Amino acid sequence: MTSTSHTGRDHRWLILAVLGLAQLMVVLDVTVVNIALPSAQEALGFSDADRQWLVTAYTLAFGGLLLLAGRIGDLLGRKRIFIVGLVGFALASALGGAAQSLGLLIAARALQGVFGALLAPAALSLLTTTFTDPTERGKAFGIFGAIGVGGGAVGLLLGGALTEYLSWRWCMYINIPIALVAAAGAVPLLSDQARTARVALDLPGTLTATLGLVALVYGFAQAEADGWGATSTLGFIALGVVLLAAFVGVQRRAAHPLLPLRIVLDRARGGAFLALAVNTAALLSVFLFLTYYLQQNLGLSPVMTGLAFLPSPIATALGATQGATRLARRFGARLVIPGGMALAALGMVLLAQLDTQSTYPLSVLPGLVLMSFGLGCVTGLAMGTATAGVEPTHAGAAGAAVNAMQQVGGSLGTALLSTLAVSATADALTGTAQTPQLLTEASVHGYTTAFWVSAALLTLGAAVSAALLHGAQPHGPVGETDSAAPAEPALTH
Repeated sequence: MTSTSHTGRDHRWLILAVLGLAQLMVVLDVTVVNIALPSAQEALGFSDADRQWLVTAYTLAFGGLLLLAGRIGDLLGRKRIFIVGLVGFALASALGGAAQSLGLLIAARALQGVFGALLAPAALSLLTTTFTDPTERGKAFGIFGAIGVGGGAVGLLLGGALTEYLSWRWCMYINIPIALVAAAGAVPLLSDQARTARVALDLPGTLTATLGLVALVYGFAQAEADGWGATSTLGFIALGVVLLAAFVGVQRRAAHPLLPLRIVLDRARGGAFLALAVNTAALLSVFLFLTYYLQQNLGLSPVMTGLAFLPSPIATALGATQGATRLARRFGARLVIPGGMALAALGMVLLAQLDTQSTYPLSVLPGLVLMSFGLGCVTGLAMGTATAGVEPTHAGAAGAAVNAMQQVGGSLGTALLSTLAVSATADALTGTAQTPQLLTEASVHGYTTAFWVSAALLTLGAAVSAALLHGAQPHGPVGETDSAAPAEPALTH
């Protein structure tokens, strides 16, 4: 029985609600926990260096296991793996919330990464196999993508409120009711796809992919901590590149590849993968540096900072459910995806104008809304393009590739932009008397440098993804017939 069975067709929008809850939990966890880290550090008494491991433990487990987890879902059943991921994530969150030591909290974060890696590709592949009608598929992916982009901003608000009014531990506990509600809906609504004829796992591919992704993500994390010239940074990045190159070689010869190369070598999917990686890098930079600006320069509390981000998910939802779906029906994804990235780049340019005299309504809000609307136009459409046309037996692998691109893009973007921001701040203070006013101006200069670079990355990404999407052979996901004919609805099979 497949996920597009009679039950799936009758309840597909309820299925979307279940999958959306799971997506929301995974996205919320990133920003909610980041808000809670200072309070957890004070309560458990660990250092700033140790604090970094609470982030790294999650990203290493999540990023390293994505491709393996996606393939496990294809082989053993996505419903089963989805539920295991939900329940495991809830248990890991309970362990983290009750932790009385740093070691236990790090272990809980790593377990969250493991079960998140099982959950995320399964959710995306279930979405892919549930929504096959072109129009409904576009709407479903738009909503799912909006949750992915806007959920981070909601996490900032929720994390600030929980930390300020309850305890940092509730930033972990909040995952438990979300996971249990999603699991309760998944049991009656979802159904596993038919088993593949020959259940096989590509062990050499699994080993090289997992170790390669772990080394690459860890190298980016070290770049943020130690700088790009550090031996640890360069060594792990080089090791990751070598292992992933070996992974490609293994996949070319494998009878049952972990990730069939035709999934990632398709030009349309290549353009979508690039858009997702660049968008994630830009989005995380806004959450990181704009949070600093709102709290340190505008003096907002964590709760007020979260409220200041609230227009972001609203604009994202409008971009994903209205802008992207309407425009894609008329112009196809090959124009809408690059156009959304260009619009987000313009929003970044507006944010790059911030200074010590800027205000939220006139200076922050316009750029935040424009950037969020642009990214909303891109994310769901790019997810649908990246997974459409894939055989149902490989939907988990395609979903894992989407998540892996976002994870690698986010890790690289955070490391790169953080390094550039710190460097710009230091340069602004060189040879000056470090008065409070100059320190404030230098920090804002660091943030705006990151926004300028984000704008450049989005612009370059828009140009490259446009070239890839325009030159792709039409096979449905980009919603085009040919360059002269009117575009069909986007995200078709």
